[in-house]
Order: sequence, then structure tokens, then C-alpha cells
Amino acid sequence: MTMNADLTLPEPKNVADAAALLRDGKLCAFPTETVYGLGADATDADAVLAIYETKGRPRFNPLIIHCADLAMAETLAVFSPLARRVAALWPGPLTLVLPARPGNGLADVAMAGLDSVAIRIPDHKLALELIAAVGRPLAAPSANPSGRLSPTTAYQVRLGFAGRVPVLDGGPCRAGVESTIIRVEGDRLVQLRAGAIAREEIERRFGVPVEVAEKDAAIAAPGMLASHYAPNALMRLNAEPREGEAYLAFGTAPEFGGMMRNLSETGDLHEAARNLFSMLHELDAVGAGVIAVAPVPDTGLGEAINDRLQRAAAPRE
Repeated sequence: MTMNADLTLPEPKNVADAAALLRDGKLCAFPTETVYGLGADATDADAVLAIYETKGRPRFNPLIIHCADLAMAETLAVFSPLARRVAALWPGPLTLVLPARPGNGLADVAMAGLDSVAIRIPDHKLALELIAAVGRPLAAPSANPSGRLSPTTAYQVRLGFAGRVPVLDGGPCRAGVESTIIRVEGDRLVQLRAGAIAREEIERRFGVPVEVAEKDAAIAAPGMLASHYAPNALMRLNAEPREGEAYLAFGTAPEFGGMMRNLSETGDLHEAARNLFSMLHELDAVGAGVIAVAPVPDTGLGEAINDRLQRAAAPRE
């Protein structure tokens, strides 16, 4: 089979259409509560390779495997007692990195050759129906060219891939940023990527401290590259806008005559997370060379927002 997106594929009208594409080894983007994912049958090596090729994604960067339920997840990974406790947050925007179960049937390339696997159960009706209809776990990184802004609408997926990837349209995503990624190491929880569930919420729920991985830690999960989630425009963080720039505000904004979007006029971090990628897409579309970004508190979901902004502003290769 070809490892490029098929330009002749029609748009799936429903879950059955999308499932048929995926069972046939094709790619299909689909909605989750976080962002749209670029889905493939995680047991089909050629299909998974098509994800990497279509996105231009480095092969050393593993993929999140999406499951329909805990029973499916348990066939892929070994759950410790602590991992089983934390999995109570499923379905939801949480990815667990666990030891891979021997003989789990996943394509090795989906795990980037590691002995661990990143898995989650999405909290989205269409996504769960789709995985169940395919009857296999789905590898699904964000449905965007590698390193670029994650899509939160089907339109953004079509725009990012110039219509080369079929999309199951489920409307706008609720959370707007990717899942939080936690590695379970014995009795330790280590956050590899901040995301739509705040670290403090996990600590409160389970009474276990959540450590934060070192910034130069080996890549064990998606979203750990230094430069990632980037618009075409350059970005200045914790800044007020200059003439000719676009401005991404938060809370009370200064008077500004240029193109501006406000993540949340009321300073609501949940609203800001939901709006982050969509508003960056909108500001990028006006063609500004630079986007100035207002400071965002680094607490709760602000940790995930600032993580995405810092990676978007990092020097690019």
C-alpha cells in the first residue's frame, strides 16, 4: 500500500465510513475532546508509517494509542496498582505511559521502538464509537503537519493538509489542548507533558505527588520536542504588542489597533486553553510576521498553555 495520503478518498459521512477507511489501512482524522487526531490502525505497520510520512514526523517520536475501553488498554500495557488507580480518570484527556505488554500486537513503529506504550481512552462519543467500530486500537497524534499548530476543528485539519486527509467532522474540540501525559514508574507519577488535566488536579484526586520530567529528558512520549505546536509567525512571549504585530491577549488587554484575539477576557484558564490553538490559527492567517503573547499565569491549566507557547516560540530548525 502507499504510505501517502490518498487524494481520491471521499470525506467520511459517518462513523461507519471512517471505520471502513481505517480497517482498510487508510488514514482518517477524527475528533477527540482535546484536538483532532490523525488516526490509523495501530496494529498495521504500513498504516502507522503513513502517519509519520503524512505529518513529516520524526520516527523517534512515539504515538499515543487510543482505546475504546479499559479492557482494550489492558491488552496493550501492563497496569500497576497505581496505574489502575489513575486510570479512573478515563475516559478523559489523560495519557498514561506504561510498560508495553509483550505480544500486544501493536506495530513497533507506533511505540518508536520503546518498551513502553502511551495510551488513553478519549472522552468523545464519536471517537469511542469509531474505535469500537474498527475493533482495534488507533494510533492518533494531532492531525497537523509535524511541529505546527494542533487542529481543534475539521476545517483546520483540511487546511493543514490541503484536503489530502479525510476527516470525520465532530465539531469543535472541547478542551482545545492535548492530553496530559503521565509516566507511571512504580509508585511515582512523572508528568512528561502538561495538558488538559492540571497536575494539581491529579495530585488532589489521588494523594500522590506528580513530578515533572527534566526538560532534557529522553523522548518517551509525544509533545516532548523543544520546538513544537508552532504557527508560521514568530512569537514573543510575555510581551505587549508592537506596531505591525498581531496580539494574543489574556484578561484585561491594552488598547491596540492591530489584529488581536483574547484567550479569555475574564482570565478563565479553561476558556484560554480551549481557545489557544484556534486563536493562534486565526492570528497566523492574517499573515503577521510576529505574534506578541500576553503573560498567562503558570498555575493549573496555565502550565499546559505556557508549555505550548514556549515550544511554539522555541528556535526552529
